[in-house]
Amino acid sequence: MASPATPVPVRDRIRLSGLKATGYHGVFDHERRDGQEFTVDLVLYTDLRPAAAADDLTLTAHYGELAEQVCALIAGEPVNLIETLAERIADHVLAGFGVVEAVDVTVHKPHAPITVPFGDVEIQIHRERA
Repeated sequence: MASPATPVPVRDRIRLSGLKATGYHGVFDHERRDGQEFTVDLVLYTDLRPAAAADDLTLTAHYGELAEQVCALIAGEPVNLIETLAERIADHVLAGFGVVEAVDVTVHKPHAPITVPFGDVEIQIHRERA
């Protein structure tokens, strides 16, 4: 008796790096009042073969539209934690782009209120379609 075939993991990726917008996220009053620049990187996991074979934008994730939507989320309703912002972005990608099976979201907060010299603060999450 043959065993069921193991699904092949999706290995194709669409990467968007360095999406920047001003947001008002943070736990301190001055962060909420003054805002600061946040940067987001995304990796979308999808099968690009159907879009490539048909040369059809509707069969892939429209990264131009996604970039605008992510910047709107960064600039939108403030949250205390960049972890929460990352979850919002991941949820948006998976809900709005049906061809995406999983997403990596990295949120950078290079101007975090830290009292010692540093280069960047970033959090990264990986979420998959349920």
